[in-house]
Amino acid sequence: MITQTTDVLVIGSGFGGAIPAYYLAAGGARVTVLERGPRLAADDFAHSMQLGTYNRIVDVIRGDGVSVVAGNCVGGGSVIYFAASLRAPALAFERRGSLGRRIWPASLTRATLDPWYDRAEEALPVTRTTWPDVSYAGGVFAAACHRAGHTCNPVPLAVDLERCTNCNWMLSGCRFDAKRSLLLNYLPAAEAHGAVIRPLHEVQTLAPSPVSGYRYAAAYTVLDPDDYTCTAQTGVIHAKVVVLAAGAVGTPVLLQRSALLLGGIPRAVGRYFSGNGDKVSIANVDEDRARSLLGLSRPDGSAYQGLPIGRPITAATFDYLDAAATEYSRFTLQQIYFPPMTNFLVKAASSPGWFGIGQRDLRARWRSWVTLLAMTEDDNEGTFGPAPFSGSFTRLAPGLGLGTMRYHPTARTRGAWQQADAALRSIMEKDGLAQVRPWSEEAASTVSAHPLASTRLGDDPTTSALTDTHELRGHRGLFITDGAAIPASLTVNPSLTIAALAERASPTIAGRVEEAGVAIRYGTPPPTS
Repeated sequence: MITQTTDVLVIGSGFGGAIPAYYLAAGGARVTVLERGPRLAADDFAHSMQLGTYNRIVDVIRGDGVSVVAGNCVGGGSVIYFAASLRAPALAFERRGSLGRRIWPASLTRATLDPWYDRAEEALPVTRTTWPDVSYAGGVFAAACHRAGHTCNPVPLAVDLERCTNCNWMLSGCRFDAKRSLLLNYLPAAEAHGAVIRPLHEVQTLAPSPVSGYRYAAAYTVLDPDDYTCTAQTGVIHAKVVVLAAGAVGTPVLLQRSALLLGGIPRAVGRYFSGNGDKVSIANVDEDRARSLLGLSRPDGSAYQGLPIGRPITAATFDYLDAAATEYSRFTLQQIYFPPMTNFLVKAASSPGWFGIGQRDLRARWRSWVTLLAMTEDDNEGTFGPAPFSGSFTRLAPGLGLGTMRYHPTARTRGAWQQADAALRSIMEKDGLAQVRPWSEEAASTVSAHPLASTRLGDDPTTSALTDTHELRGHRGLFITDGAAIPASLTVNPSLTIAALAERASPTIAGRVEEAGVAIRYGTPPPTS
């Protein structure tokens, strides 16, 4: 067994881990980043759905009533996300939910977070797209919104548009370094300041350190690069401060497994889990009506037939984000793209499940679909069961796991989905433009690529695991900075908010590092790409 020490241990290398790692290393601390997934560069990404390629870096984790899509590599979700980079609306920070009182800490509002959003947007950087940057699918959605009396906007993206080839393979990692993942900014900047990143290192437990001057001991396993179920080595690393950023599925499980060793954890760990209110549907567009009703056509003469062409997310309507409206009636509708392997999730009207003539005919029209994501206000009704013996979930096969999450939507969550569905139908089905079909919950449960809130921030110790500075209650020097910390669904893609919160937490973490006797200064500007 290997035994080592570090000033700061960062567990996870996504937005929540990479950002503090950079500022702490730049400030002079010894920083070690342990990432359970492999490290890949642009040339290693395969634009393919062949097994053994994308499922090296993407995990689909099935729970009871929910399935989560998560990154599994250095850079975390930033390597596989679709780069939509949106600030959460002010109303998201004022949510009360089923608590009947404000969920977010009083110190956190959209206004107080805006300076930290600025820093994250500068570092990635985020591009303000215009209509020529919108895909064919985004254009159909925008035209349908306009015809139905709604606005639609190009979505800001963390993408270098000059380098982007519109290949639409973002889920598999960007071979052209056009997507501004953390591999291109915070992580290399952290390494330039001495941070050490160790891929295929999965932390199993946290405990008090017996080594003088160190607060926590993290026991880890080193995974076989060809079989993540096999352990090649084990070790322990002692740290003065720990930043836990293993994702909204990984973070609570690690804490649950460590509860006895740590002398207990807050009751809110593994509770109040949210899927960001995600609900996916497809609109099966009538090509003749796309031409006659919307006046659309492509250079090759077809009206549309362009679902796979362009970037995955390019357009959205924010018309339903009205701060004066009641909770659970506010949402974003966003054009999005998913790989063909997900086609079986779409329900045909004439056949149950994933089979039948109706399903065959529906899939045959795949190029005429517009895939749409509603991000609604859910009820934070998810919980986590007992932790597995090791890892964040039980790995069934490469890229496929069985998690301990339980998510059974309440009437309020389902009502929010129904209102989003009704709005979507009013836009896309007007005058027979398209037929809207939902993803099947029977086949895949609720599906979310935006898991949140499993170890959330808050002012009330009975309903939140973290203080407003991201420190785990009762555990000085242990911070959580990933999506698990976000208290409730945001109604937009959460990556930029996770980044902004990690930016905001970094000076407080640096203060704890200094308190532990490390000569450190906070104040380095955001990295430049």
